[in-house]
Amino acid sequence: MTYTLGIDVDAVTAIDTHVHVEQGDDGHQPLPKAFIEAATKYFHSEATRPTLTEVAAYYRERNLAAVVFTIDAHTSLGVRPNSIDDIANGAADNNDVLIPFGSVDPHDPGAIDEAHRQREELGVRGFKFHPTVQAFDPSDEKYRPLWSTLEGFGLPVIVHTGQTGIGAGVPGAFGLKLRYSNPMLLDEIAADFPGLTIVMAHPSVPWQDEAIAVATHKANVWIDLSGWSPKYFPEQLVRQANSLLQDRVLFGSDYPLLTPDRWMKDFAALTLKDEVRPKILKNNAVRLLGLSG
Repeated sequence: MTYTLGIDVDAVTAIDTHVHVEQGDDGHQPLPKAFIEAATKYFHSEATRPTLTEVAAYYRERNLAAVVFTIDAHTSLGVRPNSIDDIANGAADNNDVLIPFGSVDPHDPGAIDEAHRQREELGVRGFKFHPTVQAFDPSDEKYRPLWSTLEGFGLPVIVHTGQTGIGAGVPGAFGLKLRYSNPMLLDEIAADFPGLTIVMAHPSVPWQDEAIAVATHKANVWIDLSGWSPKYFPEQLVRQANSLLQDRVLFGSDYPLLTPDRWMKDFAALTLKDEVRPKILKNNAVRLLGLSG
């Protein structure tokens, strides 16, 4: 089954651009149990991990749309990801609320072929990467063919930046290295592949100023606001979202670790221009994802 867009843009109130599918309908989880437990503790979240079917029902009940994905880190973690095919097919069955992104393991020699397959056979609408979990430096020369391929697709990529709750609070953090998620590593990619739209995921603490510098300098770089309650957003991020970056900032929750209910409640309390709010909640995502026309 190939996914086709079915979102009624006028019918949904917002588009959550950052939703993890952390459990397959078969019960498989793409992260080792210890990783999940550490992240749950870090976020003070519930331990439940909904299936794609449950995610669709959750967002439909709230009149929201959601970008859904898993992370293929089988080389670094030794655990297979949730099935990209199942996510894409499940999204196709729920295309009134779900938009599937693909994921490939950058270390896998077949990553480029797999990216082509996911785009052409499954109809994914973008790709997700997590440099810390996948243990790769996105600026390394060896990954340039992958970025070139993705640029040719004309689809956005969401790349984790900054601190991560995965492994947080555990001695050695399971060997995960934060430096791979410094947003400055994406500056070179954005410069050399101007046709590649890069979404830097999360407030990029401790590199928030670096992320803002990259996004304000490179028009093909966006920021999603997932993973943090808006009441904790760095002041400079709010200021730029309200001005220079208002057309390239996106609502994202990081569900199930942070719910859209809490995110939107706290977002309503931010001091933002009236014309900026609908851009962040929906309109920017409509442009990014090609949901109109």
